[in-house]
Amino acid sequence: MAEKNNKLISGVLILTLSNMLVKVIGLIFKIPLTNIIGDEGMGYFNAAYSIYSWFYLLSTAGLPVAVSILVADCRAKGKAKEIKTIFRVTLLMFILIGLAGMGIMMGGSKIFARAIGAEPAYLSIMAIAPTLFFICISSAIRGYFQGCQNMIPTAFSQVIEAVGKLAVGILLALYSMSRGFDLPTTAAYTIFGLVVGTAASMLFLTVAKILHNIREPKGIPEPDYLPRTTGGICAELLKISIPIALSASVMQLTNLIDSMIVINRLKSIGYVEQVAVTLYGNYTALAVPMFNLPPALIYPISIAVVPLISTKIAKDGVGAARDVIRRTLKVTAMIIIPCALGLSAMAEPILKMFFKASSAEMAAPLLSLLAISSVFVGILSVTNAILQATGHERQPIVSMLIGALVKLTASWLLIGALDMYGTPISTFICYLTITGFNFFFVAKHTGVTPEIRYMFLKPLISGALCAFTARGVHAILLTALGNRLSCVAGIASAAIVYLLAMLLLRGIDAEDVSMIPGGKRIAPILTKLKLLK
Repeated sequence: MAEKNNKLISGVLILTLSNMLVKVIGLIFKIPLTNIIGDEGMGYFNAAYSIYSWFYLLSTAGLPVAVSILVADCRAKGKAKEIKTIFRVTLLMFILIGLAGMGIMMGGSKIFARAIGAEPAYLSIMAIAPTLFFICISSAIRGYFQGCQNMIPTAFSQVIEAVGKLAVGILLALYSMSRGFDLPTTAAYTIFGLVVGTAASMLFLTVAKILHNIREPKGIPEPDYLPRTTGGICAELLKISIPIALSASVMQLTNLIDSMIVINRLKSIGYVEQVAVTLYGNYTALAVPMFNLPPALIYPISIAVVPLISTKIAKDGVGAARDVIRRTLKVTAMIIIPCALGLSAMAEPILKMFFKASSAEMAAPLLSLLAISSVFVGILSVTNAILQATGHERQPIVSMLIGALVKLTASWLLIGALDMYGTPISTFICYLTITGFNFFFVAKHTGVTPEIRYMFLKPLISGALCAFTARGVHAILLTALGNRLSCVAGIASAAIVYLLAMLLLRGIDAEDVSMIPGGKRIAPILTKLKLLK
């Protein structure tokens, strides 16, 4: 168990660092880009990206998880030859899916743009379409490595993809502006940077897989078993991946339809198209990327825990995985709650650190409302992973469909009544609903119920103190230090207060501390000081 925990911790740490670096690079990308093409240009950019995101999730959400589950199971049973067959079958499936998705996006670009309510965005949709082909191949290789509990290739490839998008995207945006192209054309040039970054990421993963094959030990005797046929492997992959892809794509489809509702609903209550696109661009370029930062700390946990739980179940049954599930939910709450509350409290100061004041002031109230939803996004990610790893990957589809219906209904009603404020409020209601249903399914199928006091109450109290501290320190130091330094001081003070509050409330135990790098040395000291139980 200690060895498995170490693999989980190292995998989570690697992916967390890469995810945060990717998010930082993405933020660095958005800052100059927003200044170059403005909120309207970002509206066209993000309209195309929302179309791509749905196709991306529909194409790639299920198979990598399915591959990681099957590979982890085969590794646990010593079936090396079957692992190679699984990878070959998956790669072929992904190539076909990528080509089909790319063709549909390019052929239907004008139809999609018209449905969103921003017809000039069709150029950006065409420009980003080839990304699907490259990302599909990358996803097959990432799923293989994740099944081997080797997160390093995935981490490096994500960083390469982000750097490519940043460097090439900004260069192309500057080139387009220097040539005097209009904003829709400039947005298309800019979004093509993602194609280049994804292609570079795919090449890196391909080389990594070739080197992995060379280093793989040869001639190891395998257990006597009847190998699955290619058709059997395809059936198993589809059995696992289709429900996962559907559950993921339902939510992304909801977001896509939501983007159609936002622009069209704003137009229906009196906004002209340019203003509606500008409001949408401001929201999606400033508030949404910040909202996505806290869950980025949780996604690595979700990825790393699937093969760990699958391996544990393959060897010892579901009961043996319950401790891993409980610990994962607790750590998730400890990370996501203070981040979400702090982001909500510090929305305007944080946005002003990176974006011009007028855009930041427009997006800040929306981010304050939206940030709270990131708690449920993080928990949703982990509960989905738990259900996938325990063989109940169909259950999240039910949760997502109900959440999608709630989201679309709430968006239509609330945007009509509250303008743009209806969008983050409907998002909160949606993710709260989905998380509630997921908890029900986790409790039903694993016997692990959400222990409110153990998992959530203490992080919530400590997180509230953390948020008040950040806001208070920022307000006190603002006049003397300015926004940027006072914001950094507020966040640093809040982190210290959160840690102290969790220790005083006994919200962290020795095993939690032992899971962090160097924690095995710190835990005995804190235990002697009676700060840990």
